[in-house]
Amino acid sequence: MSLVLVMLGGAVGSGLRFLVAQWLPSAPGTMPLATILVNVIGSGLLGAVTVLSTQHTMLSRDMALLLGAGLCGGFTTFSTLSVELLTMADHGRLGLSIVYLILSVGLGLAAAAAGAGLARMFAPAT
Repeated sequence: MSLVLVMLGGAVGSGLRFLVAQWLPSAPGTMPLATILVNVIGSGLLGAVTVLSTQHTMLSRDMALLLGAGLCGGFTTFSTLSVELLTMADHGRLGLSIVYLILSVGLGLAAAAAGAGLARMFAPAT
């Protein structure tokens, strides 16, 4: 059952990522706003899911698998980030690729911390 939950969440997450990429297209070698957006949103959601399923009992293990490994795992994309960094460098945009890397990691960490913090703030004390 766990595998089915992860697969269902992953299908929804990857479909949503596709829609965001269609909404915010970018040419090769330019700043990929769609990837930044999905990774930041996914990091924030995963931060909240992790707190709500491990530090509080608001989310069951099954719901954490569906939302965390499934939805967030399918929605976010490290592999696309990596290829986009290489593509920027191949297009002579090394400075932009460094900015993209710093923005992606920095905003992702900040979003994960914010999601976790909001979950702690709004979750009932256990």
